Amino acid sequence: MKIAVIAVGKLKEKYLKQGIDEYLKRLGSYAKVQIVEVVDEKAPENMSDAEVQNVKRKEGERILSNISQDTYVITLEINGKMLTSETFATKLDELATYGKSKIAFVIGGSVGISEDVQQRSDLALSFSKMTFPHQMMRMILLEQVYRAFRIMRGEPYHK
Repeated sequence: MKIAVIAVGKLKEKYLKQGIDEYLKRLGSYAKVQIVEVVDEKAPENMSDAEVQNVKRKEGERILSNISQDTYVITLEINGKMLTSETFATKLDELATYGKSKIAFVIGGSVGISEDVQQRSDLALSFSKMTFPHQMMRMILLEQVYRAFRIMRGEPYHK
């Protein structure tokens, strides 16, 4: 399975980089995982709705340029579907079973994900109704993907 995590913005925090590197190393025996960073737009605090839409559109174009037609796209959205770790593992297993070996997880920028990216999405997934920093979501996502592979293989993992 080939998994891409397409994320808006550069990761700056050293502790998050270390955590992400650890999960990428652990995932190496299960799947080929790559992080794709797309440039984020400047998003000052008091933007108009039109400016917000423009930022989303530009970031969305960059995201979509990294997704091929045969890729199953999972967007991380606050209003997406919430799954248990076991159900998430089952979903990934089903995708692999039915020939969807290329998966892209999309983590938007600070103002969210464009409508075009949402329309391209095959599954909108939510980890919580809470808002998390998008940089931190990379590590949380990778941990859950790692947990899913452990569950799929019947390997022990902390519950």
